[in-house]
Amino acid sequence: MQIITEPRQMQTIAEKLRLNRQFIGVVMTMGALHEGHLSLIKLARQSAGTVILTIFVNPSQFGANEDLHQYPRPFEQDVALAKAAGVDYLFAPVAGSIYPENYQTTLKCGSLSERIEGERRPGHFNGVATIVTKFFHITKPHIAIFGEKDAQQLAVIRRLVEDLNLDIKIVAAPIIREENGLAVSSRNIYLSSQERNAASILYQGICHAEKCIGEKQKSLPAIATEIERMIGSTPGCRPDYVVFVDEERFEPVEIAEEEKEYRLLLAAWFGAVRLIDNGKIRA
Repeated sequence: MQIITEPRQMQTIAEKLRLNRQFIGVVMTMGALHEGHLSLIKLARQSAGTVILTIFVNPSQFGANEDLHQYPRPFEQDVALAKAAGVDYLFAPVAGSIYPENYQTTLKCGSLSERIEGERRPGHFNGVATIVTKFFHITKPHIAIFGEKDAQQLAVIRRLVEDLNLDIKIVAAPIIREENGLAVSSRNIYLSSQERNAASILYQGICHAEKCIGEKQKSLPAIATEIERMIGSTPGCRPDYVVFVDEERFEPVEIAEEEKEYRLLLAAWFGAVRLIDNGKIRA
């Protein structure tokens, strides 16, 4: 595995790979690799002849009061995991090479990025869209693997690729969960053992929604309210949002229609740690 830190060098390598008819898959991360990331790498490895992993804690997607400076950066451990997973190139640039002095150009997403998670984190998805587009140009992939855990981010990236006519296939990878149902996340390391156990309430909420819809309950806001109460009654937990949306537009929906698929989005605080989760549910 080769470690690259300079964008121009990565572009040159990617261009040579394409000229040599190598099929490139990219996995974009902020490091602190876990089983969820490794599942993305595995999927890329199965689909592409060359796998590029990016590690970059992107400052433009963090708000003023978020955990940019505390975000875990176990780089040596990440290198070992990436190498063992079969990554061919690890692209890990410094912030100054991605956002040099006088950097001015960013992407602005539309309404999809402004609701739900975007409403609580203004500008977050603009930062995501900007860095993803830059890394697409730097790594020149044919396919890009993103996890379903960040469901709204995935929807924004799919919209980005379609709107800008990017010749890249976006592949969604399923959520990896711990034994108690907690979605694997880099932020889980901040949880105490009690908070980790309590955080399983998010998955329990998803299971409750599946049960309710399986019983032909139609009012999605009513189900969401029940789940919010479940989260709020769990010691140490504070719900942020629980909402059902349609997959394409990510707009809230109220009535479950037969044979349609919805996504339940959840966010909650467990002590000082904010976690998100989601589940696809068919009526």
